[in-house]
Amino acid sequence: MTLEGLTIARAREMLDTREVSAVELARAYVARAQEHNDALNAYLEIFADWEAQAAHADALIAEGRAGALTGIPIAVKDNILIEGRIASSASKILENYTARYDATVIEKLKAQGAVFTGRTNMDEFALGSSTENSAFGPTRNPHDTTRIPGGTSGGSAAAVAADIAVAALGSDTGGSIRQPAALCGVVGFKPTYGAVSRYGLMAAASSLDQIGTLAKTTHDAHTLFTAISGQDTRDATSLPDTFFTSMRKPKKIGVPRALLAEGVDADVHDAFMRSLDTLSQEYDIVDIELPTMRSALAAYYIINPAEVSTNLARYDGLRYGVAHAGESLIDDYRQTRGRGFGAETRRRVLIGTFVLSSGYADAYYRKATAVRTAIRDDFRRVFDDVDAIATPTSPTPAFLLGEKADDPLAMYAADVFTVPVNLTGVPALSVPMGTVDRDGATLPVGIQFLAPQGADASLCALGMQYEALHS
Repeated sequence: MTLEGLTIARAREMLDTREVSAVELARAYVARAQEHNDALNAYLEIFADWEAQAAHADALIAEGRAGALTGIPIAVKDNILIEGRIASSASKILENYTARYDATVIEKLKAQGAVFTGRTNMDEFALGSSTENSAFGPTRNPHDTTRIPGGTSGGSAAAVAADIAVAALGSDTGGSIRQPAALCGVVGFKPTYGAVSRYGLMAAASSLDQIGTLAKTTHDAHTLFTAISGQDTRDATSLPDTFFTSMRKPKKIGVPRALLAEGVDADVHDAFMRSLDTLSQEYDIVDIELPTMRSALAAYYIINPAEVSTNLARYDGLRYGVAHAGESLIDDYRQTRGRGFGAETRRRVLIGTFVLSSGYADAYYRKATAVRTAIRDDFRRVFDDVDAIATPTSPTPAFLLGEKADDPLAMYAADVFTVPVNLTGVPALSVPMGTVDRDGATLPVGIQFLAPQGADASLCALGMQYEALHS
């Protein structure tokens, strides 16, 4: 069985015509994952019960009850709960934590008979831009194993790119699906905030986090999104179906050209310009101004740590997770959190605690939230004139492992085009736009499309059209 480039759509056809059984398909993917995972570290765990899951899918198919994802092998990021399975968020403090319930997205996929191949590596607690911050070692880019896959959903992106999963679930807090999708050469979709329930997703920054999808094509990413989306009474931020518009083809695409002049590698810029030329065959390409977008990175790296410090306060070693005894109660906390959290997690907890502290909240956090409001207003104004916005997903291709490990500000700068999306809650899609060369390696890069809140279907229609034009 040839797994290279296999899509959900093609796998569905193979399963429905009995060209292959779900057990045979799962066996092929698990075997390939076991063969390649040592080199990539994309999976933290390959599930042992894959055959039972696939046999259940085969029974659904035989009964004529197959859905779009019945029997499809899907990888799951390690911060999404699956009942009875370890969910560590790639951290030592939760290394042996077993989920007590299913996330809503998992419930929906189980109902369809999807096959979960394993839990994927990530930056610890979804904090990072490279999947180098995992407590269990970095994931490596399938296109060049000396390079990062992007983060924080790097394990999921690498699994799809390496054909050791047909598709995957990830979470996106500031580009954590789109950036690794671009650097691994796959499609990454971050839906409108509230389109997919966050119930059962370990919280990092609650007003920014969103579960999304990674796949080979936009059609596949949308198929998986359709299966997991919908209002959930257990998530107060979940939006009703009436909030979302129907799929229609956008006509006008805005480009913030002034923002492309700084920090974008020349060959990435050239690839983006060629993509715009391709799009101009079907769309009106117009220049737009997003002046507040220059402040998005600074605002994000105040708001994100502030919410992280609050959410991670629950990991104290008393209620659940690894505990380390000290000489006193306060020393118990110091030992547990100091040894249980990695360097990047500790950094963000400290920054977040500082910007929320008395005397500094006005100077930092409240100003950052005011900037966030201004960015939202900027996007609303622009979307009155255009149907979508296009930017590069990342200003550079994948960098070398360890290259930016000692320079967190340079690491954060890789998120310049992705973080405004999470601050505003709009949907965004990263689609491969070609390759660039670095030190003899051919590396993928991506184009990012943004749409107004609720226009998820139209955004995916744009991605599909771009793929058709770009092929």
